[in-house]
Amino acid sequence: MKRHLFALALFALCAAHATGQTPAPTPVRTTLIRAGRLIDPETGRASLNQKILVEGDRVKAVGPNVETPAGATVIDLSRATVMPGLFDAHTHLCMAVNMQRDKGSYYYTTLNDPDSFRAVQGVANARAMLESGFTTVRDVGNEGNYACVSVRYAIERGMVPGPTMQTAGRIIAPFGGQFQLQPNKRGLAEPEYFFADTRDELRKAVRENAHFGATLIKIVVDDQPYIYSADDIRVVVEEAKRAGLRVAAHCWTREGAHNAAEAGVASIEHANHISDEDLQLAHRNGVTMVFTPFPEWVLKEFRSDAKAAAEEYGEELDRLRAAYKLGLPIAFGTDAIHDLKKYTRGTQAMTWLDSYVAAGLSPAAILKAMTTTPARLLGVEAARGAIRPGMNADIIATPGNPLEDINTLKSVSFVMKNGAVVKHENR
Repeated sequence: MKRHLFALALFALCAAHATGQTPAPTPVRTTLIRAGRLIDPETGRASLNQKILVEGDRVKAVGPNVETPAGATVIDLSRATVMPGLFDAHTHLCMAVNMQRDKGSYYYTTLNDPDSFRAVQGVANARAMLESGFTTVRDVGNEGNYACVSVRYAIERGMVPGPTMQTAGRIIAPFGGQFQLQPNKRGLAEPEYFFADTRDELRKAVRENAHFGATLIKIVVDDQPYIYSADDIRVVVEEAKRAGLRVAAHCWTREGAHNAAEAGVASIEHANHISDEDLQLAHRNGVTMVFTPFPEWVLKEFRSDAKAAAEEYGEELDRLRAAYKLGLPIAFGTDAIHDLKKYTRGTQAMTWLDSYVAAGLSPAAILKAMTTTPARLLGVEAARGAIRPGMNADIIATPGNPLEDINTLKSVSFVMKNGAVVKHENR
């Protein structure tokens, strides 16, 4: 019976083709959003009583007088503030440190959790990030053997929900990476890291990452007594450029940050000890700063020394504040990797807002760091980071106005990604 029905369907399709008939096209999904307040993060301005027409996965029109097409779905956000979806420019979706089991050390996590489980964690974390309003993320490694590339593939193919992702593959680092190894167990940090200590090894590491699906390159400049020189980093930048990729540089020391700024990487991550002079050098060389200022209470969760945690927090805020005053481009990043009770990965990431507020950034500056600047860093500013005709329909809404109170981002009530509604709460 099934074969008979299949044959009839095939015959009908062939007959239609033979007579010049084609199957009716699938109707394009059309949505009109009524926005009580619409924010342009680049200018920091808000417009009242706007309408956003979405056709398929794109914004078709924006303005107060946009007409509602026949058959369009109307979404009433007239009591909400609407803005483009948010970015987290430094995340690790396939890393979740079990605080009790791993004693706060992600080295132990990499030994305890197989890549297959980490990919499942990545799926769960990706969904949580999207539901919290992060429609685009840059995953900068610590994903085992390309686990997060698999998560990205699954999202792109519509198998699982999640933000648009850029993924780094294996982090390139001097021998040891960010771990302290023992001579009889020297392989325990691989494949978490790709050890590269010569120029040829650096080139090979970039090419292998590109081959296996990385869409950006992450290097650890320091964290060992030996660090990459500016010339070493230039080799990585040039090889990555040939593959169409950009370089993110983990820098924890003053010397490491100087070398990365001199080499002209796309972004410097963390930069807890960067000097004012090197902030200016980074600015001249077009480097975006991706600070990851852990909230003090989170630092104290996994640092054994509370005093050291408080000092680290102070250093984070000081460098973030200095970069802001100097006018550097700053992209919001979290580095959230810990499995904390009562938090999803998305709600945990939002707590990083507290550090940006404590550092003295204005709500408009924080919102720009979560949209416009990271969109440029990722090279997607023509498609994401704003709500304009022709751009992807990545749209979120909050009950309050984040230009007045940035903490309203912790209560995202509406999320649309690529024109599809992910979340809609009536508030």
